[in-house]
Amino acid sequence: MGMWVGRGRKARAAYGFDDIALVPGALTVNPNEVDISWELSGRRFEIPIIAAAMDGVVGPGLAIEMGRLGGLAVLNLEGIFSRYANPDEVLDRIVSAGQEEATKIIQSIYGEPIKEELIHKRIAEIKKGGGAVAVSSIPQRAERFGQIAQEAGADLFVVQSTVTTARHIATEYVPLDFRKLKRSLALPLIVGNVVTYEACLELIECGVDALLIGVGPGAACTSREVLGVGVPQVTATADSAAARDFFYKKTGRYVPIITDGGMTTGGDVCKALASGADAVMIGSAFARATEAPGRGYHWGMATPHQNLPRGTRIRVGVAGSLEQILFGPAFTEDGTLNLVGAIRTCMGSVGARNIRELQLTELIIAPAIKTEGKVFQQAQKLGRPR
Repeated sequence: MGMWVGRGRKARAAYGFDDIALVPGALTVNPNEVDISWELSGRRFEIPIIAAAMDGVVGPGLAIEMGRLGGLAVLNLEGIFSRYANPDEVLDRIVSAGQEEATKIIQSIYGEPIKEELIHKRIAEIKKGGGAVAVSSIPQRAERFGQIAQEAGADLFVVQSTVTTARHIATEYVPLDFRKLKRSLALPLIVGNVVTYEACLELIECGVDALLIGVGPGAACTSREVLGVGVPQVTATADSAAARDFFYKKTGRYVPIITDGGMTTGGDVCKALASGADAVMIGSAFARATEAPGRGYHWGMATPHQNLPRGTRIRVGVAGSLEQILFGPAFTEDGTLNLVGAIRTCMGSVGARNIRELQLTELIIAPAIKTEGKVFQQAQKLGRPR
């Protein structure tokens, strides 16, 4: 199905978080009594939220705190923490750079080689904190870094790139074989990023343990502008969930999908879960935590690319502690604080007792949902008196 966009060319409509709304249920549940936990390869996490593998978001300190609070954080093995023994000085340079020179400075900083001993050191630091240790790399370094991560005692390994597929054509290098990688690792393998039914199904069939869904929606990502590629997150999540469910019915193996990026409020997180996600991965909301390394700044991990940067440094400010962002109390009314409270209250309103039931919530296309009746709020945002 699709609409004509020109002679002989059809396109189907795709939807993002602002395009849809969740329909309240015929039954409601006490928010304090809903189960928001989720499971990944036999390990249960109390909250369905993961902090993204971005240097302005996750350092060892935030990863430890995220684990203490029942969530998961992913440390980027190709970032500042594995390149510099003293990352604080480097973070100071990124944060103090003027907007015009920020990308150039970030490019030069990420030119420093990655040191394998630092990977061991960072994993040991997080492990000492007591939570699950998750680390990530791009496909080109996945075989080597996966083995190092395993030796160092990591619990989960993530392979991430702008767009990842099970089949990749290249003559300049040997493409990563996900089947072989999975067989060589004793720890769970999470792969991203994907947005289509076919790509999800092929990766699931390779034996991966979870998928990251989303191309270009992140606040600090510019892939959609630079490359023109991407699918809005509600459609991407629903299509990917269909692949997960098809595979589960066929084999009895359930492979969780994680919506990654594009969520700034509790409402966005709720819509991602209702669209079919088992959990969400968030960057900018956690870049605003006092424990985040970026000190109120956030940058896409494709920002340092030498020839074609696909990220930017943005100022997000500091909103409060990680605990406050997750559990409140909220002192703003914009939905950016107390994300867990938002999930619980939403689930109570739609009558979902757990995440699997939330995935069955009725969705409606409702582009007016954020503006209907909000004339005074709109005027206030624009700074105009009514």
